[in-house]
Amino acid sequence: MRRPLLPILWILGNVLLALELGLASSSEDPLVTLPSGIRRVQALGVHNAFALGTNLISGSSPEGNEGFASLARLGVKTVISVDGAKPAVDLARQHGLRYIHLPMGYDGISASNQVLLAKIRSTVTGPVYIHCHHGKHRGPAAAAILSLASGAWTPEQANDWLRTAGTGTNYVGLYRSVREFRRPTPSELGAASSTFSEVNRVSGMVEWMVRIDMHWDRLKAARATGYRERAKPGETSLAHEALMLVEALRETRRLDESERKGTEFLGWLRDGEEEAGRAEQWLRELARAEDEPIRRHLDLSFDAIGRSCTRCHNAYRD
Repeated sequence: MRRPLLPILWILGNVLLALELGLASSSEDPLVTLPSGIRRVQALGVHNAFALGTNLISGSSPEGNEGFASLARLGVKTVISVDGAKPAVDLARQHGLRYIHLPMGYDGISASNQVLLAKIRSTVTGPVYIHCHHGKHRGPAAAAILSLASGAWTPEQANDWLRTAGTGTNYVGLYRSVREFRRPTPSELGAASSTFSEVNRVSGMVEWMVRIDMHWDRLKAARATGYRERAKPGETSLAHEALMLVEALRETRRLDESERKGTEFLGWLRDGEEEAGRAEQWLRELARAEDEPIRRHLDLSFDAIGRSCTRCHNAYRD
């Protein structure tokens, strides 16, 4: 028996539409099975993008006209940035998109920001695109909070999503925020402002330098004790401390103030970032196996970080 032609054409049309918008259910790697309800989005000017249900897309910072045009074609109405960089508000407006800026750090999502995300979820209509810089760590964690706040996900689904997005398990604060999230009460939501800023004040050079000094001081203190892990409940590991130093140096390097200081200054920040990354890996190795050669590698990395800091301080602070 011949099948009616109209239903077949309707099904084919929807498949072609999904492919055009990049919402095919397969991932870039055909061997990777995405969690139920999550689809990879292929669109020009955005990266690491996934549709989480029908009204939320998570990904990287949109790149220029191309990125915002892609979001508009996908039906996005509101863009939420949890990145520290100033959002491209004017460019978004040219494509009919509204921006909400809620900058966050890599150490976790504060309780107040969790309430604001829940407020956004309950008041903002239309498809939403949420992003950090690369779309792998802070953005996916915030997207998980949005989905948990709406009741669409369980904590287990949220955890699966973080791994799908590529959120490093070494970002323990982000995983903890998602794992321990509790939905705000009606009174908490009612007390939260429904006026969301397009551009919020972001951390400047002085604030980032304070963070760098804080993480570096903790690591130097650990070196003095032979890189012994601290045992106090609630404190992060030494490797995580090094990771936070990496991110603080990276975010400082992205500041306009840093760009204005020139290539030499940016090079010192980059050198410190690379050595802090090496130190993080050696500290993870040391946590698995006590080994004297690892301590010698750590000493070399710490010495290199110290030289970068000293050159910067001599030129710009001292």
